[in-house]
Amino acid sequence: MSRTELNQLGEFGLIEHLKSTLPPAQVASTLLGIGDDAAVIALSDTESLLFAADMLIEGVHFDLAYTPLQHLGYKAVAVNVSDMAAMNGVAQQITVSLGVSNRFPLEAMEELYAGMAKACTFYGVDLVGGDTTTSPAGLVISISVIGRAAKNAISYRKNAKPNDILCLSGDLGAAYLGLQILVREKEVFQSTGQQPELEPYSYVVGRQLKPEARVDVVKELAQLGIIPTAMIDISDGLASEILHLCKASQVGMVLYEENLPLHENSLQTAEELNLSLTTCALHGGEDYELLFTISQKDYEKAQRLTGIYFIGFVTEAEWGANLHTRAGEKIALQAQGWTHF
Repeated sequence: MSRTELNQLGEFGLIEHLKSTLPPAQVASTLLGIGDDAAVIALSDTESLLFAADMLIEGVHFDLAYTPLQHLGYKAVAVNVSDMAAMNGVAQQITVSLGVSNRFPLEAMEELYAGMAKACTFYGVDLVGGDTTTSPAGLVISISVIGRAAKNAISYRKNAKPNDILCLSGDLGAAYLGLQILVREKEVFQSTGQQPELEPYSYVVGRQLKPEARVDVVKELAQLGIIPTAMIDISDGLASEILHLCKASQVGMVLYEENLPLHENSLQTAEELNLSLTTCALHGGEDYELLFTISQKDYEKAQRLTGIYFIGFVTEAEWGANLHTRAGEKIALQAQGWTHF
C-alpha cells in the first residue's frame, strides 16, 4: 500500500482531499460546509448561523516559555471570533475543550480561563460549554464558535469580481516580527540567564501575544451599508490569503507594495533583524486583519471607513495574482506562510 505524506498536501490540500471523500450536503439548512472561514447554516429566510472551529497545540502553535497563560486564553478566543468577522458576521457563543497534562495545576487553568473570560467580555461572547481530558504531554485547546449574520450580508470568499477593490484593515508583519523577538530572547535567556528586554518591541510582541479580531470593521461596514464581495482574515500570511480568494472566486489580483500599511515599530524591528518587512507582511501571518474586496460603487463610502487601506484590485483569472513592487517589478505571489504539516 502506498504512503502519502501529509506535508505533500499541506493543510488545504488535505482538506480538499478529505472533502472529496465526504457525501454532499444532505440537509436543506446546510448552506455552506467546508471551504470558507465558517460553515453557514440557515436559521430562517433572513438569518444564518455561522459555525467554525480551531485548535491550538503547545509546541506547534504556542510556546509557554514566552506566552503568558492569560494572553494565550485571550488569543484562543480572539482568533475564533476573527473567523466570524471574516464572514461579515458576529460571534455569539463558544465552547472550549482542553487536553491538559498533569504538569498544569489548577492555578494555571485559572490563568488560562481568566484570559478567555476577558476576551468573552470584550467581544460580547458567551462561553457555553466544552470538554476536558488528559493529555500525555502539553496543552491542547480546541474552540468552536457560533455566530450569526443576515443571510444577504454574509461575505464568502467566492464572490470577488474583476475591477473590485482589494482592501486591508490594518498593518501587517508585526505578529511575525514579534514572534522572532520572543524566540530570540528565549534563546538568550537559556544561554546566558539574561532577562529579556521587550519594551522596545512592545507593539510587535503585543501583536503576536494578544491579537484582536477586527469586529469593529464589521460594525462600520454595516453602518455604511457596505457588503464586501469577498472576505478572509489573515492568519497564514497576506499572499496565502490573496491566493485563497483568487481560487475561490476564480479571479486574479494585483497588489501594490507601496500601498501596504507598515507600522513604525515593525520597520525598526525588521531592520534590526535584517528582514524584509514586505516579506514579513506577505508571509508572516497571525495578524488577523481582514482582507476584503468591495465593488467600485462602494468606494466613496469605503473611504469613510476607519483605518482601511486600498492595496490593489481584482483582475481576470488569467492575469494571476501579482505583487507590483516599489521598483516597478511584477512578481507572482506564492504561498510561503505557515505550513501545518
